[in-house]
Amino acid sequence: MEYQLTFADSEFSSKRRQTRKEIFLSRMDALLPWSMLLALIEPVYPKAGNGRQPYPLQTMFRIHCLQHWYNLSDGAMEDALYEITSMRLFAHLSLDSAIPDRTTIMNFRHLLERHQLARQLLETINQWLTDSGVMMKQGTLVDATIIEAPTSTKNKQNQRDLEMHQTKKGNQWHFGMKAHIGVDAKSGLTHTLVTTPANEHDLNQLENLLHGQEKFVSADAGYQGAEKREALKEVDVDWLIAERPGKVRTLKQHPRLNKVAIRIEYLKASIRSKVEHPFRIIKQQFGFVKARYKGLAKNDNQLAMLHWPIWFELIKCCDIPEVCLKSGNKPEIPTNRGKVVP
Repeated sequence: MEYQLTFADSEFSSKRRQTRKEIFLSRMDALLPWSMLLALIEPVYPKAGNGRQPYPLQTMFRIHCLQHWYNLSDGAMEDALYEITSMRLFAHLSLDSAIPDRTTIMNFRHLLERHQLARQLLETINQWLTDSGVMMKQGTLVDATIIEAPTSTKNKQNQRDLEMHQTKKGNQWHFGMKAHIGVDAKSGLTHTLVTTPANEHDLNQLENLLHGQEKFVSADAGYQGAEKREALKEVDVDWLIAERPGKVRTLKQHPRLNKVAIRIEYLKASIRSKVEHPFRIIKQQFGFVKARYKGLAKNDNQLAMLHWPIWFELIKCCDIPEVCLKSGNKPEIPTNRGKVVP
């Protein structure tokens, strides 16, 4: 990190061992194209006037990233900046200077939500990865997952979130939202994200998950009949849709006769397995198993912010050198990946 340490943080630099949090934040600091992202926010960020000077834009944006990556509330984020040195250094702050309070952190989050900048930032990084040759866009893997929302009615309105909905999966009812993603088949990086109420059928959003350059689309059995949809009839791709579980069980009753068909199903499953990786990281490692905010817009903003570290951790695990991202050289992406630990 290119800034001078103060005496208050000087002891931190002499530690013998780096923690996992420090390693993760150093990767994000080195790989993210900060100048491109800040250029999108700068036109709407408050300018210095006769009143109190605003905090630097880069500091507030880094705090916003930390808040979503570690699933912290506004008050918890303020406390973390005082308590955790690695977060304070990542945000270019020091105990010798003023640290933003929870209201300032909340106002910046509302600023990004009001101007829908999270989506623009997502598209900017998407284009940057494509120009660098990391995201190939030869094929798309699609899937969706349910994210629970609080079901309590103990609030001022005495009702649940009106933008969320309930749905039945298997023999269990769920209340919340659904995140639909389109993933690059080569690199496993998410290129499209759509959020809907939980009762939205997966097929209804398939058209919005395709970027138009793919040669094949792979999905589970929930997307059966996609090629017959009116909106998808003109899409010229190979549909690698899994068969229904009941039909697969029937095929396995006669394994010798149906050897080829069973093998094809295994190949389909191996291709689309990469689409589960972003869901595992979002839910298990970033802790986004339940919606934190009320309404789809705010939770969509957090989901968009969580996909950045997934991309860059996958890039790091694939041993793609940083020079490839800056020069545009197209690296070869291996299939084996390590574990992301934020």
